[in-house]
Amino acid sequence: MLPIRDHNPSERIPYVTYLLIAINIAVFAWQYGALQDVRTSNQFLYDYAFWPVFFEQGDGMVGFFTHMFLHGGFMHLAGNMLFLWIFGDNMEEEMGHIPFAIFYVLSGFAAAYIQYLPNTSSEIPMVGASGAIAGVMGGYLLMFPKARVDVLIFLVVFIRILPIPSFIVLGIWMALQVFNGLGSDLNGGGTAYWAHVGGFVAGFIMTIPVWLRRGATRYWDRTEGHPPHPETTYPTSSVPLIRRNR
Repeated sequence: MLPIRDHNPSERIPYVTYLLIAINIAVFAWQYGALQDVRTSNQFLYDYAFWPVFFEQGDGMVGFFTHMFLHGGFMHLAGNMLFLWIFGDNMEEEMGHIPFAIFYVLSGFAAAYIQYLPNTSSEIPMVGASGAIAGVMGGYLLMFPKARVDVLIFLVVFIRILPIPSFIVLGIWMALQVFNGLGSDLNGGGTAYWAHVGGFVAGFIMTIPVWLRRGATRYWDRTEGHPPHPETTYPTSSVPLIRRNR
């Protein structure tokens, strides 16, 4: 299951969302393009990733911020930017450009700190925007629980795009982060599941004041759980089964 778009793109230009995507791509291009020397690349990671062990010693504050603009590979970057593009524009439209930028960074801080707490002396660096983007997803769940998200489902020969309510898509995603986090080795590498959980919860909580100002459950009643503007309709699609010639 892979979310590819929602049915309620914002009516205003999401400048901050586009800027964040551009910055992440630019940093990735610099990291994997200009820094081809291994020593220089390692020094870049040393300087700008988030290192729990340094943070515990009162250092590493730069990486606490800059880690959310670094990525471990192209697929890591592509997946994060896809999720930011899907969910970021509507949240920016509701919050405003500057408040959304602050919200995004605070979600990233919360994500890093929650990942840091279980193993404060970890020497494994953390990189990626997924914690901050998880905060965007948590806010999206509160504001637009019934917004339809097109999900690409692929099971061997069955490939189809299906519109699914966001509370199902994001609920399953969150459940998987908790499940995988409980089964992960805190001393090992891999995905920072607790950063995803921390960012998601922080984003949900920070969005509550916006939701209350809109009228809380009355806002859901007015919008039916969707962003407050007309929905875009996409045709469902599938890849046909090609039979063999005999």
